[in-house]
Amino acid sequence: MSAIITLSLLALLVLYLGLFKAKNALLPISLLGLAATLGLCGVEWTKDAQPLYNGMVLFDHYAVAFSILCIFITGLVLLLSKDYFDVSSPHVAEYYALILFSLTGALLVVSYHNLAMLFIGIEIMSVALYILAGIRKKDFASNEAALKYFLMGAFSTGFLLFGIALLYGASGSFDLEAIKAYVVDNPHSISPLFYAGILLLIVGLAFKVGAAPFHFWTPDVYDGSPILITTFMSTVVKTAAFAGFLRLFSFCFAPLQDFWAPVLVVMTIVTLFIGNITAIVQLSFKRMLAYSSISHAGYLLFAIVAIGPTSAESIFIYAGAYSLASVVAFGSLILVKRATGSDHFEAFNGLAKKNPYLAVAVTVAMLSLAGIPLTAGFIGKFMMFSGVLSDYQILLVVLAALNAAMGIFYYFRVIVAMYFKPMDREAITISGQYKTVLLIAVLITLVLGVYPAWVTGLV
Repeated sequence: MSAIITLSLLALLVLYLGLFKAKNALLPISLLGLAATLGLCGVEWTKDAQPLYNGMVLFDHYAVAFSILCIFITGLVLLLSKDYFDVSSPHVAEYYALILFSLTGALLVVSYHNLAMLFIGIEIMSVALYILAGIRKKDFASNEAALKYFLMGAFSTGFLLFGIALLYGASGSFDLEAIKAYVVDNPHSISPLFYAGILLLIVGLAFKVGAAPFHFWTPDVYDGSPILITTFMSTVVKTAAFAGFLRLFSFCFAPLQDFWAPVLVVMTIVTLFIGNITAIVQLSFKRMLAYSSISHAGYLLFAIVAIGPTSAESIFIYAGAYSLASVVAFGSLILVKRATGSDHFEAFNGLAKKNPYLAVAVTVAMLSLAGIPLTAGFIGKFMMFSGVLSDYQILLVVLAALNAAMGIFYYFRVIVAMYFKPMDREAITISGQYKTVLLIAVLITLVLGVYPAWVTGLV
């Protein structure tokens, strides 16, 4: 809980620094605060986990591990923010404060032990993002993204709240322990309201993670938002939402898997095909990443469909690999778009000749997203496929392999453009912060791809 309190105070401190025009102190203070929060998470790791505040939150190894991942990725995103926000607005403090508030909500989502806290965490995480998506007031695409995100988010919140209300009506409690006890103690007399509540929760959470057929907000919101905000949404927010999704279904609903698993299987297949097929036909690199994020939501659903003792580990590895690769991809897009004014694939033509460092980083990111061996993305996909195979859902693995092949096609378009499509261009200037982020993300991606045992088992 100390990590959440620290993040909240840090966001308020950043706002006050903005009032006193201390713009140059915003990034260092934010990074120092995140480092302190990581330290507090490390302290939580060594403690015996007990539900706090009348069972509202639980900081077990699961919650602490996902909290560390979210905080670390947010730190990388903030490192990319140097000189990025200044172009949009002189009021930079609001960007940092809203990102930190959203991160606070993400930590609540991964550590909730009560459905009321799940709702509060999702709303804290989402409300800040509604503002961040439309923070470029004079940009029509940004305004459209904020409006769509707000309307769809409010719509999904209605489903989520209704589902929580039905679960409460059937079990008499919001507490996860009490809901689990209700399921275990009434194996043959569970109320129809409870089943309806599970379906509504699936709809509400599917909106949050961008899974089909509730994905239609994702491409336009990701495309219209500022690139750095899209990076945060597609990494930290997606990771936290899936962690919350898995905690609820593995802890409370596992005995009812025969009821909800077929629904998630259909959603997974639809999500994979919609995400990959639409990504293939995109001309914009940013929009391709937006559609591919839908397909990655489908892969992450594997861990919930084949729920088991390794599901948490699988989501942690996959979400970490996807987040690192996405940070590199979106960070490189910021540099390329700043130099060329375009976010199309053609903007990457000839990049390897003028900027080999940047081209290598993008190549590793694309290989990881495609699931090529010796990258963390391959380990993530392997763990997801292994979990489904152990549950004898071979057809699902075959369809997923087909979709993975489609993913290789559109990810390799970027690599082909960089190395095999020459273009007269000037070298892109890469700042020290960007070089640091690219180096850290690429190294971790490769190390996890070769030595995954360093991380597996932690969750």
